[in-house]
Amino acid sequence: MGMLSGKISLVTGGGRGIGRAIALALAEAGSDVGVNYLQHAAPAEEVCDQIRALGRRARAYKANIANDDENHEMVRRIQEDLGVVQVLVNNAGITRDKTFVKMTYEIWKEVLDVDLTGPAMVTHALLPGMIERNWGRVIFMTSVIGQMGNFGQTNYSVAKGGLIALTKSLARETAKKGVTVNAIAPGFIRTDILKDMPPEALQKIVAQTAVGRLGEPDEVAEAVLFLASPKAGYVTGSVINVNGGLYM
Repeated sequence: MGMLSGKISLVTGGGRGIGRAIALALAEAGSDVGVNYLQHAAPAEEVCDQIRALGRRARAYKANIANDDENHEMVRRIQEDLGVVQVLVNNAGITRDKTFVKMTYEIWKEVLDVDLTGPAMVTHALLPGMIERNWGRVIFMTSVIGQMGNFGQTNYSVAKGGLIALTKSLARETAKKGVTVNAIAPGFIRTDILKDMPPEALQKIVAQTAVGRLGEPDEVAEAVLFLASPKAGYVTGSVINVNGGLYM
């Protein structure tokens, strides 16, 4: 019996990269898992197959978290299929990089809708069930970029910084209702998103990182697993850095 046995989790953007590692870690800890995706159905279904092989229930749910109607439909379906979600990992996100002077309204809004408003609204839809059961874990995936900023990523930085502010405010509102709210701020993690980064830029990032390497998705998943566990009941409103010392 795992420490999350009997719990139901939802991981947004759970089909690939960090989200995949998180979904599998939660399942290994005993949780049934809903895996949200938008475009890549096959990887999401593959993750679900792996979770079922562990003896847990799993379903994949297509939804654009920037669309509130789709969010509510996803919540309705997961509650019908698996039950009430008590562990929510808001992992889905996008980047649309440009210097601010060249950034259009549409690019700005797209990133804010997916990376900030979307996670807030998914949480809004699931929070009542957690409060009713007097137990819940909400985890926002922010970023080191939301803490220190980055050239060409003002929209992404603002969205991820907003998640930190949301974490702290929501933690105060839910602390006495059995629900903890925390955030994890990864640094540069070895996922597909880094494939488009020029090698020289990536080398510069590694040189600036104290441990001298990129992070691995499993290392982020372990931090999520701690925050999701009953052992983390006295941790709320916190931001855990998993960045190898890039930002301290």
